[in-house]
Amino acid sequence: MQLLLDALLRNARSRPDAPAFADDGAALSHAAVAARVAALAATLAPEHRTLGLLAPNGIAWAIAQLACACAGRTLVPLPTFFSMAQLAHVVRDASIDCILAAPALIERVSGCGVDVQSLDISATAELLPEAAGRFAQVIYTSGSTGAPKGVRHGARQMGWMARSLAKAVEASPEDLYLSVLPLPLLLETLCAVLVPVLVGARVRFEPRIPERLGTGQLAGLAEAFECHRPTMSVLVPQVLGAWVGELDAAGIKAPASLRFVAVGGAPVPPALAERAWRAGIPACEGYGLSECGSVVAVNAPGQRRSGSVGRPLPGITVSIADGEICVDGPTLMDGYLGRERPAGPWRTGDLGLIDADGFLHVHGRKDNLIVLSSGRNVSPEWIETILLGDPGVAFCGIAGHGMDRLTAVIVPTAQGEARFAASDPDDNLAFIQECCAQIPAHAVPGDCLVVSRAAAIARGLLTPNGRIARGPLNDLVVRRADPALAISA
Repeated sequence: MQLLLDALLRNARSRPDAPAFADDGAALSHAAVAARVAALAATLAPEHRTLGLLAPNGIAWAIAQLACACAGRTLVPLPTFFSMAQLAHVVRDASIDCILAAPALIERVSGCGVDVQSLDISATAELLPEAAGRFAQVIYTSGSTGAPKGVRHGARQMGWMARSLAKAVEASPEDLYLSVLPLPLLLETLCAVLVPVLVGARVRFEPRIPERLGTGQLAGLAEAFECHRPTMSVLVPQVLGAWVGELDAAGIKAPASLRFVAVGGAPVPPALAERAWRAGIPACEGYGLSECGSVVAVNAPGQRRSGSVGRPLPGITVSIADGEICVDGPTLMDGYLGRERPAGPWRTGDLGLIDADGFLHVHGRKDNLIVLSSGRNVSPEWIETILLGDPGVAFCGIAGHGMDRLTAVIVPTAQGEARFAASDPDDNLAFIQECCAQIPAHAVPGDCLVVSRAAAIARGLLTPNGRIARGPLNDLVVRRADPALAISA
């Protein structure tokens, strides 16, 4: 991937001693990053064309990603939270030849039936003179049902997106990016590795927080941001909520160094966004999906419109067909593995609209639409986003397809656990009605089930990436009465 190689060389020559990557174990300058990328790229066997990467967030992961890009290999990031069955499926599905694994994780993949190379970035070498081969990256997401599905992007899409994002967020060598999301996410690959290398910015990898996504037990965010004082970061709403909660509890503000914090991956509750801005977090909502290069639209610095996900990136065309968001442009994926590249526009499956000023508004998933027995349609994300604006709610799911009323399933935060435990059903319904006072009566849940975090995890209500699993949620609401789900469980 010549774009990355040129940027690595430029940074190494023009600012060799300037800091580039840091994590808990080390800190590397631009020259040191380039030398380690070159050394690792040289160790990749010619017959290993498709490489898996299994490592925690940190410098080694980033070096491996860059080495594969510069060596023209196909890289398949392997999320550390994937089960053995999921890892085995990905290895087979993507035809992985070899897995680059952190030493502590080698045993996990030793039985996958392919070569395993220990990820060692201690060696240094001269950079490769030119990009070798055609780089591609395959992203797998766990989802809530079924086997993970691979989304393929080539150097063209990755390079276009990195350049476009860098311009949209006004990235510069003066920026310090704090990485708190899992690097196997395409969005984090772009924002924590490709964009910083492209502009010569610094990155600090926080290895502990990504491992806690989906547990509802995020902690240490306020400390991490205050310690490193970054200018930029990218979050999901769950992480933003935990950070705001820590700031509010301590009566402090986010560091003044921050100039832009993108939030995406799920709807951002308006109440949470308002609390974030009051706490000094310049939270800017965005929208995208892996099939379309991860970012379709974003509220750019100084141009935010509350309640929207911003304007589409220049060069990306967004249209609405029968209420569904459709996307076309240079970031469309090369296709799912084993399938041909799709012709645009891509029907996203998300419902939304574009306002008169060009800002995109997302209303939820088309296939999640609930049809009540009355015939009324309700997007569950609409109600979930409202309830998630309360600091006592960690996770929320709305179900009731075919029923006469909606049911809200709430998993409380540590802050909200005592409050919900002391509440009776009438109190919980009063809470829901208060939150939903401004929406039509048919969309206000008429039933509420409060589930402890431990019970939610045990029963599969939460996906590893911190979302409500729709299948188990619907099953739970259908069977309803289960004393083991009580908040004391």
